[in-house]
Amino acid sequence: MYQMGLFKRVFALVLALGLAVPLFAGEIKPSKAPEGVKLYIIEPVDGATVKGTFKVKFGLSGMGVAPAGVDKENTGHHHLLINIGELPDLTKPLPATDQIKHFGGGQTETEITLPPGKHTLQLLLGNFLHIPHDKPVLSEKITITVEK
Repeated sequence: MYQMGLFKRVFALVLALGLAVPLFAGEIKPSKAPEGVKLYIIEPVDGATVKGTFKVKFGLSGMGVAPAGVDKENTGHHHLLINIGELPDLTKPLPATDQIKHFGGGQTETEITLPPGKHTLQLLLGNFLHIPHDKPVLSEKITITVEK
């Protein structure tokens, strides 16, 4: 088990260095988002009451979805922001936290579990390095209630 933890730490360091080198070398330019792009949450709808475990479906028009690591023009991948009051630094790769869920495989829906109460959900598109586009592609924030 210790070796697996060590493997994960070494892998994370190698990945971080691999992404950091191009950034520090100035080789990575911000990805541009086309005009008229829309990012939205299809399900649940704003104001919905849901069970503790529920499906979230992502919607995107005017751009395509590509997995993290795939540098293709006019694409990105989803990040689900949960109960975020203030947006993170949009000029840097988005951190992976309990409140910022990464969908770097190109997923367009997920199932999440939240405790009872009111919660906010919002989508943010990131480029191949998890960096938001130079004109951030951000959905409207919705509020849901998780029933007891």
